Amino acid sequence: MAVVQPLEYLSQAQIDKFYRDGYLIIPGFLSHDQTNSLLLRAKELLDEFTPEDHPLTKFTTSDEDHIGDNYFLNSGDKIRYFLDEDAVDSSGKLTRDKAKAVNKIGHALHELDPVFRNVTLENNRLKALARDLRFHHDPVALQSMVIFKQSQTGGAVPEHNDSTFLYTSPPSALGFWIALEKCTPTNGALSFLPGSHLTTPITKRFVRLPGGGTGFEQLATPPPPSSEISEKPSDNASEGNYVLEVCEPGDLVLIHGSVLHKSERNTSAHTRFAYTFHMIDSSPYVEYDEKNWLQPTNAMPFSRILDVPNLSTAVH
Repeated sequence: MAVVQPLEYLSQAQIDKFYRDGYLIIPGFLSHDQTNSLLLRAKELLDEFTPEDHPLTKFTTSDEDHIGDNYFLNSGDKIRYFLDEDAVDSSGKLTRDKAKAVNKIGHALHELDPVFRNVTLENNRLKALARDLRFHHDPVALQSMVIFKQSQTGGAVPEHNDSTFLYTSPPSALGFWIALEKCTPTNGALSFLPGSHLTTPITKRFVRLPGGGTGFEQLATPPPPSSEISEKPSDNASEGNYVLEVCEPGDLVLIHGSVLHKSERNTSAHTRFAYTFHMIDSSPYVEYDEKNWLQPTNAMPFSRILDVPNLSTAVH
């Protein structure tokens, strides 16, 4: 008979809600001091930004205009700065102060910056959560970033799921999104389509193109939804009823790699800063191939989260 490990951090009700809805809000996951340390460090990194040395790379999650240059593709083991779409004019000059032009800083904060590493790779509460959730056998961390939704100018992020951008076979992406400031309906709080991870298959993936740059590749045989259920998948997921989730500083949002989510433009006078990173399962449980935009290096392989792998995983 299989040995059932006692839960260390999550409740069974929280676990059930995550697998039902495709996301879960965990209030106060980080302490007040931890959250303030991340926010302070994020602002310090903004101050250190030097536009003169930057190729003025823009960032978007839309299909038509995603980043495709070396600055982005070689950022998986570095800390680099990415700008809002409208932060650069046609001549390549910033249209506003540098601190308000940055959309995100990433993608190896969890490896290279001690403050972010502490809450990611050296966080016993996070390890307990990974054991309780049993989403992965042997999870590794990748693609960490601070996202700056600037007041009045922070752009909308269209409907998407994370497994499109961090594709494994079978899909195993899991997002960790931590609010560093209060997230409200007017400053760009996240919205989710509950249960969409069960009805909406992954139909495409974001890849490195053979000739350079990046693009989207249609999947010949899309992986099935996360669970066999009787509901008919929606032809247009956008018609569903999205739920907007407000958050307090320090709250963690767990995001299933297949659940549809989005955020609106920041129309308020308040910024909305967040720290986010992802986990995927590791070999031999999944394949993470060379087509993915973010690649591990010999000097910086993807770091494992657990000291001892989970013996089994939940059905997702």
